[in-house]
Amino acid sequence: MTDDLRLRRGRGALGFSFFVQGVTFALLVTRIPAIQDRYGISDGLLPAFLAAVPVLAGAASIATEHLVRRVGPAAVLRWSQPLVLLALLGVGAGNTLWHAAAALGAFGLAVGALDASMNMLGVSLQRAYGRSIMLGFHAAYSFGGIVGASAAWAGAHWHLGLFTSYLPAVAVLLPLAFAGSRFYTDRKSTGPVPGREEEQQQERRGFRPLLPLCLVMACAYIGDSTVSNWSAKYLQDVLGSSEQLATVPYNVYMVTTLLGRAVGDLGVRRFGAAAVVRAGTLLAAGGFAVVAAAPGTWAGMAGFTLLGLGLCVIVPQTFAAAGRLFPGSSDTAVARLNIFNYVGFLVGSPLVGALGDAWSYRGAMLVPAALVLVTLLHARSFGAEGARYGVPHEQPRVVDVGRGGHGV
Repeated sequence: MTDDLRLRRGRGALGFSFFVQGVTFALLVTRIPAIQDRYGISDGLLPAFLAAVPVLAGAASIATEHLVRRVGPAAVLRWSQPLVLLALLGVGAGNTLWHAAAALGAFGLAVGALDASMNMLGVSLQRAYGRSIMLGFHAAYSFGGIVGASAAWAGAHWHLGLFTSYLPAVAVLLPLAFAGSRFYTDRKSTGPVPGREEEQQQERRGFRPLLPLCLVMACAYIGDSTVSNWSAKYLQDVLGSSEQLATVPYNVYMVTTLLGRAVGDLGVRRFGAAAVVRAGTLLAAGGFAVVAAAPGTWAGMAGFTLLGLGLCVIVPQTFAAAGRLFPGSSDTAVARLNIFNYVGFLVGSPLVGALGDAWSYRGAMLVPAALVLVTLLHARSFGAEGARYGVPHEQPRVVDVGRGGHGV
């Protein structure tokens, strides 16, 4: 198999993995009310159940940092994705509280390993390609989220049980994902692999340059969790929309996220990662400002549209920047950075809720806007101004790895 063909197959397989994860996560989060009803989880206990998932995912991301040194990220992803799908099925199969806790715990542990290893492989492939492709992977995730949310809506509309709703998705996606996993390409197949001595040198130098990216990641996910958790309530309670119309902003947000990521790589290649991230930051902050000041429903939805176009570029480029900053230890950097995905998710929803109750929900929307603007202070971490995708060279096509590939 030629190097170019191996890279193309690896890119396609990884893109499908991102898609599957988007479907899976959407099927879980959009059926939370049904999960609560099935297991009799009280309103007071529900936040603890929901918080346990990102906490366990963060712990699994830390463990993945060490595991990939032995088996590589491709092997971790190959086995963690089926576990995530089976855990989702387990959520729909039980009927006691301990069963829900066990299934959600397994989901959290598996998804932490999956998120970390997926982005490790994405960073590695982007380095081998020599041009920005990271946003395309996250676009596949957004598309999967739309498909999963639509499937969940159909299940709720037809009053299907959780297990009945989840089984077709797992039955179709699990064998396809596992079959595609044999085409994953990691550092061993995309270029020279840094030795343990090089990784130890990087660790001795420390990961302090990663801290600005960790802050950016957390702030981006605070913004994202604000939309996913509060957009419907905000439109209905603050802007006076109908219950049916209140479900629209999140769907609009997901669609604009998909569109922004689908074209984002072209922007990175043309203008550079730092410029695209700056533009996305300003759009996201502007979107929150429009939402906060919106006089009515349609203006609020326009704000959420801007939010999707802005926030969508930040997270993929943050992972890519971590890989460029630590070429000898990119897997470690990505695993550590991935933890702040869950930090932002944990902080965002309670923060906006507390501010909304104590102050006002309009004012609360300005807080994630201010936090997202922190990204502007650290835009240089995303790459040199003259680099079209943030590294010191530009390669207009897939590299010949056998002749001049670069490992991560």
